[in-house]
Amino acid sequence: MIAITRYRVPDADGDGFAERMTAVLAALSRSTGFVSGRLARTVDEPGLWALVTEWDGAGHYRRALGAYEVRLEFMPLAVYAVDEPGAYEVVSSA
Repeated sequence: MIAITRYRVPDADGDGFAERMTAVLAALSRSTGFVSGRLARTVDEPGLWALVTEWDGAGHYRRALGAYEVRLEFMPLAVYAVDEPGAYEVVSSA
């Protein structure tokens, strides 16, 4: 499964956001079931970011989000999150 969480970040907070979200990604990468992850920013609208992670299953993803180390890094950044569904079941790939 993949998880996509988008964030609206003011330009003034962009550099700090990238650094802090990279720490979140590093914490997630140490979780059981983690496959890969990327932090990205749109080219057309620099204030819109996405954290994209891939997992062996939804259970692994949910447990990783509940881990203390992840929550410690992740929760302060939740203020920037776009409120929308973010967990996707992969139905096809190439």
